[in-house]
Amino acid sequence: MKIKKVGAPTKQSEIRFIVTLDEARVPEKIEWSASDIQEQTTTKAFTIAIWDAHENNTLRMNLWTKGMLKEEMCKFYHQSFLFMADNFERATGDIETSRAMRDFAQKLAEKMNLVTENKFAAFRDA
Repeated sequence: MKIKKVGAPTKQSEIRFIVTLDEARVPEKIEWSASDIQEQTTTKAFTIAIWDAHENNTLRMNLWTKGMLKEEMCKFYHQSFLFMADNFERATGDIETSRAMRDFAQKLAEKMNLVTENKFAAFRDA
């Protein structure tokens, strides 16, 4: 995936994923690197969402290794919802919907036993 920033001077950055599969084609290892950082690192999971303006739809890619624990996946999804709420608020300025997204993330975290109390209550009351 190449990222091209608008404006002068033009700079490009390349992000690369290398996925090692077992004989059953299940990911065993995921490595990634970016041209802006000089090192390659490993991860257990990634999710990429790309907006396809032509199809007016989101393209998605979700991969995780067989070594990823259920508890790690729960945290990954919970944190992903929080990041989406933050990004949505920055992109749209829609604070009310962002709060609803954080509330959903909180309920999800409680259901997965990640947290026991709503630490986002202050956002609702603000």
